[in-house]
Amino acid sequence: MSSEKLTVTVPAELAGLRLDQALAQMFPDYSRSRLKDWLLDGAITVDGGSRRPRDAVSGGEYVVLEPRVEKEVHAEPEPIELEIRYEDDDLLVVNKPAGLVVHPGAGNPRGTLMNGLLHHAPRLADVPRAGIIHRIDKDTSGLLLVAKTLPAHTALVRALAERAISREYLAVCNGVLTGGGTIDQPIARHPVDRKRMSVREDGKPAVTHYKVLERFRAYTCIQATLETGRTHQIRVHFAWRRHALVGDPVYGGRLALPKGASESLIETLRRFRRQALHAARLAFEHPVSGTAVEIEVAPPADFQALLAALREDAACTR
Repeated sequence: MSSEKLTVTVPAELAGLRLDQALAQMFPDYSRSRLKDWLLDGAITVDGGSRRPRDAVSGGEYVVLEPRVEKEVHAEPEPIELEIRYEDDDLLVVNKPAGLVVHPGAGNPRGTLMNGLLHHAPRLADVPRAGIIHRIDKDTSGLLLVAKTLPAHTALVRALAERAISREYLAVCNGVLTGGGTIDQPIARHPVDRKRMSVREDGKPAVTHYKVLERFRAYTCIQATLETGRTHQIRVHFAWRRHALVGDPVYGGRLALPKGASESLIETLRRFRRQALHAARLAFEHPVSGTAVEIEVAPPADFQALLAALREDAACTR
């Protein structure tokens, strides 16, 4: 499937560049890799003919681009209820509930956020990964950013790589933290358990900034801000610091109860069977209008109940 042709004359100031480099500057709405694929497939012509990506441009060439929108996603639309917190022609932000898988995969071919997005906005089938810019774990709740067009997707992926999208999380961790700080430790796949991640010297750079919001007996509520976006990053970093997130079934270990904990608190902690992690805020520049977009969402009921129980326990021991 093709869309409207775009015609551009190569500016004189780009003379001497490789064609693929020039195309990236002339058509910034599309990624360089996508432009290269279109060039090789014949969707881009220069002065009416074909060129190689490495061919140099002289300036003044007549370039015709016919974007080829092909089905990028192989998942079935499903009428899954979604809580959309922001939407326009270019993007949307969804508040994902805990327990909802983001992408279809082994064991989860249907019933995912992606299936619901494709039902909500069918044209997302033409955008890589149905437009999902970043991901959060199945049992993490909160905000996810989705691009609805190829240009918006290119711009937002670039903004994410350039750390221009602010992502803030709320979390409850084990232990009492004395103050905020930064965890700068590389993360890689666990050497034995391939379903887990771990801090490893040969891992990819991973940086998490955090500050203390509230202290309880034996627990701390924190705000964490991601500088990078590694798999399980916040969970792995705080487990490495020996302050694993409450309820984390993978990195949390045994449930630690404060001395003299009430039956109410004990029951709340035992019922909380997911990591206490919520993607609470997204802030970014709109890829088309350039306006600032900021969206916040309160944590879900189970997270709120956990905080209430911890506050009640702390108050009773003062």
